[in-house]
Amino acid sequence: MPDNKPVAQHRTATVKNRKIFYREAGDPDAPAIVLLHGFPASSHMFRNLIPDLADRYHIIAPDHIGFGFSDAPSVDDFEYSFENLTAHTLELIEQLGLQKFALYIQDYGAPIGLRIASRNPDRVTALLVQSGNAYLEGFTSFADTLVAYTQNRQDNEAGAREYLTAAKTRWQYTHGVPADRMHQIAPETWTLDQVLMDRPGNKEVQLQLFWDYQFNISLYSEFQEYFRKHQPSTLITWGKNDEIFGAAGAYAYKRDLPDAELHLLDAGHFALESHGSEIADLIRNFLQRAFA
Repeated sequence: MPDNKPVAQHRTATVKNRKIFYREAGDPDAPAIVLLHGFPASSHMFRNLIPDLADRYHIIAPDHIGFGFSDAPSVDDFEYSFENLTAHTLELIEQLGLQKFALYIQDYGAPIGLRIASRNPDRVTALLVQSGNAYLEGFTSFADTLVAYTQNRQDNEAGAREYLTAAKTRWQYTHGVPADRMHQIAPETWTLDQVLMDRPGNKEVQLQLFWDYQFNISLYSEFQEYFRKHQPSTLITWGKNDEIFGAAGAYAYKRDLPDAELHLLDAGHFALESHGSEIADLIRNFLQRAFA
């Protein structure tokens, strides 16, 4: 039987004199969804989700500066902050002419996407949250070393660098995945992430973003006020075994978004790898109702 799923196009745009790589699929006149990836991944994490959604939706999935196949200038040549990554993402959205769009936010994609949503509430049609933290409850002991790094960079750099090793990258993909789903975790995921992170100067990029993450936390109250005031249609799909952003962070959304649809999956941090078809079905059903 022929596979008639839409095929993603691989494109680049120049944003503020930097090249941003992005994947695009679907009818440009269809409702738009912007997919924002986390650490240490790229838009590659959406490679299977994109064709599952693009028959109904216009999909845009960029690589953040410093990740994937977007430009990755040194820390001396670019301001690596979540504010600046947000500015570049929003400028890409403007260039592509997306007036309204849903946001899929995972890990680093959450503070970027929630900056965009809270500052442009009338443009965001829905939030699709997958291990995208916006509450202190979501933090686990995984973050202890990184918190220490934000408080004293010099004394805690060695510990922070452990998060940039091949072993830790593989762990992020495999930890919390049930044994009967482990065969679905493609080794090219952590391999690609690590190869790109091992480029000269890129670990310094990642360390700078580790340090800058503290300023995301200071915005949580603003994100939560956005939830309370605007009540965006929200679907939460979260790995219940995620030890990076724990399941308590998923439940916390319900405090400000009581109508949010919450699904805890028997998965880890990168739930799309083991439960991609289930998440795609949940998104399609949710958006069909949200956009009705």
